[in-house]
Amino acid sequence: MSASITYRTLSQEELQHTYDQLAPDYDRMTFVERTLFGVDRHRRRLLNGITGRVLDVACGAGANFECFRKASHVTGIDLSQGMLDIARRKAEQMGLSIDLRVMDAQQLEFPDGSFDVVVSALSTCTFPDPVAALREMGRVVKPEGRILLLEHGRSSWGLIGHHQDRTAHHHFETAGCRWNQEPLDLVRAAGLTVSNHRRSFFGIFHSIEAHP
Repeated sequence: MSASITYRTLSQEELQHTYDQLAPDYDRMTFVERTLFGVDRHRRRLLNGITGRVLDVACGAGANFECFRKASHVTGIDLSQGMLDIARRKAEQMGLSIDLRVMDAQQLEFPDGSFDVVVSALSTCTFPDPVAALREMGRVVKPEGRILLLEHGRSSWGLIGHHQDRTAHHHFETAGCRWNQEPLDLVRAAGLTVSNHRRSFFGIFHSIEAHP
């Protein structure tokens, strides 16, 4: 279980500023996580081959885009225009047409049941109200649709988990990220049904398939 830690609530403006500032170096900053920690491998295992209308929530710099080649239509939303600028260039380089919009994940501007698949990667740790954002994902996906989440949280290995607890405040102030959260608890608190769950890399990374 994670330690009881109270985080201050970041405003939308603070989050936007943080990720606008991080955007130019974001791919470089996350290189070790994506390669040596296996995040890109887990991403491909979870997302490759998805079809239909897809929503990528908190799409950031477009790390998920390579997995969307079979989708009929893709929409990506993020709070940071700086991140979306990089994502747009990445989509163009891949030859993908993706509708990119600045939007708050906690108040998605789409009708109920708009998408066949909603995906999000390494995002709930930054949302001021992750349960609200997950409920929105459940609202905009079709009743028979899927919500695919690649998340990180508190390690199931004691020493690593304790280290995350000790450094949680510093990490949050640096990147706006609660890295010792429990992703499954958030998904269930949002009223979503978990149909598949896999943990990896010392129990830190979670691949989750859920349904409304």
